[in-house]
Amino acid sequence: MCIVEDVRTRATELFGIEYPIFAFSHCRDVVAAVSRAGGMGVLGALYFTPDELETELAWIDEHVGGRPYGVDVVMPAKYEGAGLGDAGEILSGLQGMIPDEHRRFVNELLERHGIAPLTEERAGRYLLGWTDATARPQVEVALKHPIGLLASALGPPPADVVEEAHRHGVTVAGLASSARHARKQVDVGVDVIVAQGTEAGGHTGEISTMVLIPEVVDAVGPDTMVLAAGGIGRGRQMAAGMALGADGVWTGSIWLTVEEADTPEASRDRLLAATSRDTVRSRSWTGKPARMLKTAWTDAWEAPESPGTLPMPMQFMLISDALQRINRAGAGELTTFPVGQIVGTMNQVKPVSRVIYGMVEEYIETMERLGTLTEG
Repeated sequence: MCIVEDVRTRATELFGIEYPIFAFSHCRDVVAAVSRAGGMGVLGALYFTPDELETELAWIDEHVGGRPYGVDVVMPAKYEGAGLGDAGEILSGLQGMIPDEHRRFVNELLERHGIAPLTEERAGRYLLGWTDATARPQVEVALKHPIGLLASALGPPPADVVEEAHRHGVTVAGLASSARHARKQVDVGVDVIVAQGTEAGGHTGEISTMVLIPEVVDAVGPDTMVLAAGGIGRGRQMAAGMALGADGVWTGSIWLTVEEADTPEASRDRLLAATSRDTVRSRSWTGKPARMLKTAWTDAWEAPESPGTLPMPMQFMLISDALQRINRAGAGELTTFPVGQIVGTMNQVKPVSRVIYGMVEEYIETMERLGTLTEG
């Protein structure tokens, strides 16, 4: 399948891409494949150390075919341990603050489901890029590469980071789940607002995409580009986002089940079998509300015997080893994954190019059908 007709918007003009489809993924193969197919892949930097991120971006540089791509970082304005010092001091300080009650709860939960302990060399990573101190080195690495976009996934990025990106000629995007959040992003100099509705996977707010997009478009004004996000994985949904005032779409969940994705097999199989009703907003992953696959894991954290979740980044530090143990064990009731409500249509494993071209074809068909409604 091959699409020859481009979809022209401000987003395609700004970034030099054929289709205004932005694809967030932690997998470099997906990022490169999306950009080669005419969209714009965006690599999530969260799980990588600076050295690992350098390796990932160098690989993308070699395999993206000269096409533009972006990097997404997490730089929350508020998190536990913000005043404890550098990354090592934050890690040490927060580890000592995790209550024994929470550690017992996690261990007992895994024991009830027959999940074996980890060996020392397979221990999880605890802090990742959840803090300003750990995200800044990722930004430094990213700006050494020919990226076209730097995105901030959780709150407005620091103004000095925005300025540094602009000095490198890099456009800055910020995710927002309300009009108020969008205005804060614009105030620090962000160029593009990703208006993300509650249908989205991962960290997300409470306002639906259909309501949020026009609110954000009106709030930031005509000079700020808006991308529609949250529950978007079809061409008809892409057309709806554009009709609401967006210049393109930001997608994420749909790339978890493509051929190129490195999603663990057990998680992928659960995603393929899930319906749109099988997700829930839960704090059990990071301490902030994130939409995830609803499983025995998310249920356990809502049960009466749960001690409750911890603030970011302590919750992820608490469960990091547990996630490693669950993934190593394979299919099981505790297997979960951040994913949006679009999961209900993610029921086939397809190559990235087929997903991109299928979205564009359906978008064009939808726009043509809408055009007939105004004829005569």
